[in-house]
Amino acid sequence: MKVAVLGAGAIGAYVGAALHRAGVEVHLIARGEHLRAIRRSGVRVLTPRGDFTAHPHATDDPAEVGPVDHVFLGLKANGYAAAGPMVEPLLHGTTSIIAAQNGIPWWYFHGLKGPYEGYRIESVDPGGAVTAAPPLHRAVGCVVYAATEIERPGVIRHLEGTRFSIGEPTGEPTERCAAFSAAAIAGGLKCPVERDLRKDVWIKLMGNIAFNPISALARATMAGICRHDGARELVRTMMRETVEVAGRVGCDPGVSIERRLKGAERAGEHKTSTLQDLEKGKPLELDVLLAAVVELADLTGAPVPTLRAIHAVSDLLNTNLVRAV
Repeated sequence: MKVAVLGAGAIGAYVGAALHRAGVEVHLIARGEHLRAIRRSGVRVLTPRGDFTAHPHATDDPAEVGPVDHVFLGLKANGYAAAGPMVEPLLHGTTSIIAAQNGIPWWYFHGLKGPYEGYRIESVDPGGAVTAAPPLHRAVGCVVYAATEIERPGVIRHLEGTRFSIGEPTGEPTERCAAFSAAAIAGGLKCPVERDLRKDVWIKLMGNIAFNPISALARATMAGICRHDGARELVRTMMRETVEVAGRVGCDPGVSIERRLKGAERAGEHKTSTLQDLEKGKPLELDVLLAAVVELADLTGAPVPTLRAIHAVSDLLNTNLVRAV
């Protein structure tokens, strides 16, 4: 098996290191000082399960890698539309693109029977730009339940969770999913192949849609948000509205709000990826989290006043951040 990790940041480098440990031919595509550190010393993973170092090939040029069996996308979802030129050299006839993104994926209504089959979510796939980069027939969904961060260039700190649920948008069991899952498990990850990955999408989103923007607006950790009575109630309200939208597009997450809150609390003083991006002055990954769900609320007639309000203020924050870059 040959795998390219496009966007070998905190999650991408962690997955790449695990796959390499399992004997997979891994190529990390990164940039800057992080790339230089990996070339010098490999990827050092600091984890409660036992630290290790992997030495996969690393480059900033996908053409140097050539066609692979799987492209693991570790990019932020707001970078997918521009990823086409980076992805193209990595493809052969059956290459899959495993998209490890937060929020509502661009493939969400692909192969989903019902009144919205084939609907393109504009806030996620503006003008079809994302679909033109990673084509739908190559897409394999991936919901990440791991928390990692780049402690310093070339060094990944694994905070919690090893689960990377994957699945076909159509729900079919396929050899490509089975093969990637087996390799990830051999590398020490949990990688179940789900028949209905959309359920995992909404379970993860229940937390992300609330904690990520609130953490950026309040500059608070997940545990800090949970300790604050008013913020905790705000999270509950946002989760209730999110579950309502999920139900209207035919999905029941099947997890109670209190259970989801307790899961977030266990993350402790963890900074969400959105807060980390804010502190680094990077654009915030909000369209697939908030804007997409508000768009689906408009599509289905679901009332989501709290999601709309938080989306408005966090979008203003992001607009000002982008202008400052």
